[in-house]
Amino acid sequence: MEVKRGQVVRSKAGRDKGGFLVVMAINPPWATVCDGKRRPLERPKRKKLLHLAPTAHVLPEEALATNRKLRAALESVSGEKKANVL
Repeated sequence: MEVKRGQVVRSKAGRDKGGFLVVMAINPPWATVCDGKRRPLERPKRKKLLHLAPTAHVLPEEALATNRKLRAALESVSGEKKANVL
């Protein structure tokens, strides 16, 4: 499966292993990924394509505009809703 901008991927290696990320740019063999929280748009992560498992979900361009929109789109795709802990 080809990876493209806006595609949701799952990390296969590293500290973020098992987490969902969104591909922001591709420069083979690297991809620049963000999740809107640990990796905001201002500080993207460069990760090898080998360490990413692509999913069938591709986010629209407007979901990639801000960290808040990016987190909301990833939550809807991953099905993980974080509990508000006070």
